[in-house]
Amino acid sequence: MSAATALRALHHDLPADAPLVLPGPWDAASARAFEAAGFPALATPSAGIAASLGYEDGATPAAEMFAAVARIVRSVSVPVTADLEGGYGLPPAELVERVRESGAVGVNLEDSGPGHSLKDPRAHADWLAEVRAAAGPSLFINARVDVYLCHDPDPLASAIARSRLYASAGADCVYPILAPPADLPSLRSALGPLPLNALALPDGPSFPDLRRLGATRVTFGGGLQARALHDVTTLATTLRGATGL
Repeated sequence: MSAATALRALHHDLPADAPLVLPGPWDAASARAFEAAGFPALATPSAGIAASLGYEDGATPAAEMFAAVARIVRSVSVPVTADLEGGYGLPPAELVERVRESGAVGVNLEDSGPGHSLKDPRAHADWLAEVRAAAGPSLFINARVDVYLCHDPDPLASAIARSRLYASAGADCVYPILAPPADLPSLRSALGPLPLNALALPDGPSFPDLRRLGATRVTFGGGLQARALHDVTTLATTLRGATGL
């Protein structure tokens, strides 16, 4: 079984009361920690990697993002899927080749551009279809749907319409980021067996509750890196206080 096939199977072979939870490592050390804890796959967050490299979210140069993903992949034995934002303007074939060189077996690709402007859904679906054609079955495609992030006037209807378009284009999973818990059952009902990715938030539903609401997969965006940075900041403050200065 290829790593991409194994990753795909993880999204379908699930118990009724638990989603696939994929932590988001931002470097090799965090990736090893999540693997050691027993997680079967990992999903890198572009925001977390950006922060670890000293960039604002969305401002990481493509070369540095691919290099960071490659370091994470090399450090673990489980499948890794990479958040590659909007694809960095790369032609589909080149994007797929860069992903293969990094060792990642999945991608997260979003449908908004600079300034949280939504892309035309049909044009984006056509682009995803080209990515699928270039990759074949060897790449797991998670299509991020940004209608909630971009304040679409009718986000649920738009999320359903875009998700169906992206599924027809070859997406393995859809990710309506920031979809409120109340919308997850409608999304689940409309999308049938298509895996549905939900964002975990500190004050949001538990993992079992997200599964009952319809989520197949749960990721964290840059949330885990932010929590780790908070802990480091607390440690730094404590150490500084211990100096007596």
